[in-house]
Amino acid sequence: MPGCPVWSLRDLVAHVGKVQRFWAVTVAAGPRDKPSTQEMAGDATPRGDLVAWSADSTALLLTALRAAGPEQGCWAWWGASEAPLTAGAVARHQVREAAVHAYDAQQTVGLREPVPAAVAVDGVAEFLTVSYGTSGPWPHRPARVGWYAAEGSSWLLDLTPSGAVVGRDAEESPAAAVHGSAGDLLLALFGRIPLHRLRIEGSRALVEALLAWPSLD
Repeated sequence: MPGCPVWSLRDLVAHVGKVQRFWAVTVAAGPRDKPSTQEMAGDATPRGDLVAWSADSTALLLTALRAAGPEQGCWAWWGASEAPLTAGAVARHQVREAAVHAYDAQQTVGLREPVPAAVAVDGVAEFLTVSYGTSGPWPHRPARVGWYAAEGSSWLLDLTPSGAVVGRDAEESPAAAVHGSAGDLLLALFGRIPLHRLRIEGSRALVEALLAWPSLD
């Protein structure tokens, strides 16, 4: 699997299913200070037909999300970010994860399809807020990186000793600007495509440092 060299396609499907089952239990548990335990989650080992087991995993997550509603609180690992700890935020995060892993699976079997534009646009915003927002202090000189999707959306990511946040002051120019389709921006953030697929203005070294910080799966 090019995107996850240590995994087979079966490993990928098993991973996605286990994650979906974990979040199904987590959402159903409501507000908690700690993640769901193994006892709560039950046995998430794939059984029988893998495709059927995968479909059941997705159905469990969708059922939990629909029952909870988007505003219900629940535990999530991104408490240090500006993303809410709600079932709606879990749904948003899981759409992004499923989209990237769908790309992985398609690439593995030679059917490389672009990430749907609407999913990719929201996925970039979610990644910048959650993944970088929980990465701790920026270890280099403070800087701003702009992300510009061909679909018209854009984001300014401020990197500071206090951490990374999506900036709100649009008047300050970024030290680096990254341009591409929303799908390519998302895949580059996940290390699925090389940086040369994007157009970079300003400091390429800054963008390379950002993509290497931290090591994200």
